[in-house]
Amino acid sequence: MPRETRERRGLPRLDQPVEPRRAIPRPHYDPEAFGRLSERIARFIGTGRFLVYMTIFIILWVIWNVAGPDPSRWDEYPFIFLTLILSLQASYAAPLILLAQNRQADRDRVNLDQDRQSTDRSRENMEYLAREVAALRIGLGEVATRDYLRSELRDLLEDLEARASTERSRPTNDPVQHAGPH
Repeated sequence: MPRETRERRGLPRLDQPVEPRRAIPRPHYDPEAFGRLSERIARFIGTGRFLVYMTIFIILWVIWNVAGPDPSRWDEYPFIFLTLILSLQASYAAPLILLAQNRQADRDRVNLDQDRQSTDRSRENMEYLAREVAALRIGLGEVATRDYLRSELRDLLEDLEARASTERSRPTNDPVQHAGPH
């Protein structure tokens, strides 16, 4: 009879670790969705609208439990149930606000890193362009500019005019110069 392997018999292999067994299964949730929800709640808790709603709720609660009919009052003067509700709301609001702040800090950190990288790229581009402009200035120092050429041509024209005027004013005995067209 051929020897059966542990896998064929449905037993785990001895050369691989076994998954730990949990007596109580853990709930599965999407951390990103939970984070977005906590940010929405924290954003709402931080508004004036929330404060107005809470104030109206507390005022109505107190008025009802002080001036309402006796059989329908559920929370008498020390308002212990109201205190419990507000404590419960605060105990959930604080961690939700902290979670929202942590997520915002993470986003700020990522934005800061991206801004830093962008600044570094911009600085490198500016340094490159500064080197290129410096090279162009050095190259232009050796190239004749339009103004330089004009000044040189004016100087040459003045020299030619000066020579022409000195030659006209000087009497010549050259027969070739006095000879007219043939």
